[in-house]
Amino acid sequence: METLLRAENLEVHFPVRKGLLGRTSGYVHAVDGISLTLGKGETLGIVGESGCGKTTAGMAMLRLEDPTGGRVFFQDKDIALMTHKERKSLRREMQIIFQDPYSSLNPRMPLNRILGDPMRIHNVYSGKALDERVAYLLEKVGLSPEQGNRYPHEFSGGQRQRIGIARALALNPKVIIGDEPVSALDVSIQAQIINLLIDLQQEFQLSYIIISHDLAVVEYICDRIAVMYIGKIVELTTYAKLYSDPKHPYTQALMSAIPQRDPKARKQRIILEGDVPSPITPPSGCRFHPRCPRVMDICSRIQPDLIDKGEGHQVACHLYSAK
Repeated sequence: METLLRAENLEVHFPVRKGLLGRTSGYVHAVDGISLTLGKGETLGIVGESGCGKTTAGMAMLRLEDPTGGRVFFQDKDIALMTHKERKSLRREMQIIFQDPYSSLNPRMPLNRILGDPMRIHNVYSGKALDERVAYLLEKVGLSPEQGNRYPHEFSGGQRQRIGIARALALNPKVIIGDEPVSALDVSIQAQIINLLIDLQQEFQLSYIIISHDLAVVEYICDRIAVMYIGKIVELTTYAKLYSDPKHPYTQALMSAIPQRDPKARKQRIILEGDVPSPITPPSGCRFHPRCPRVMDICSRIQPDLIDKGEGHQVACHLYSAK
């Protein structure tokens, strides 16, 4: 499979400033050395608790956040080494669907401008061709071309998210990152948006990175899933392997929390004790060890590497390290 996007040892640290002079007293380790690849036509999911760094990782891969360390490649080209002109062209290839369909749309612009301005800026369409393209995009996401003169406040949450999807499609990208694309929507609307994303992927040959805390969503749409915990990837594998054979204790706890479709089914919950550690002062060794029910002495001293346990199933846990 052709690799479109690749992150190597990606780091994003935010300074913590205190006092009148704003001196740096520490750093928030939002993303701390992760490596990911996204293949052509593939959907990669990134899951984890709130604050684990999954959204920041997506923003850094799009260069909406400047990485502290590591590199990001698009079609084997290092984004950091691109010229301004090359980076502007890159914007056409990589787009994002934001989490909040309310704040991500300009309330002072009608749909025709929201969808048309990106194409004008990049000189992709103009005149009558631009109007036809806007109408085409609205139809593709289940809206009417006659709605192009309306403003965002005239639409429901689900319709606004469809507008956000249409905007992401405007420049014919190859990669779209969805930052919690359905979390702000009702369950019935979530299913419609997920099915729309799947249909558009097949039609436009898109590659997705779906960032979510909802394991049911990523199971339905993703080919591979990366599990993050305090800036680190603790497990990475196919959705089938992750749901049938989760290896990391943190992943096992997440899986045990998924509601059962059968109300009569019984499932043993794994209740994690303690609070999530601060990303400003992450624990030494394995970052999950203060809450891990299977913790060993080595876990607090040495950080485990992400190792392959066969068939591309990678896990960072000393339970599976070579003796």
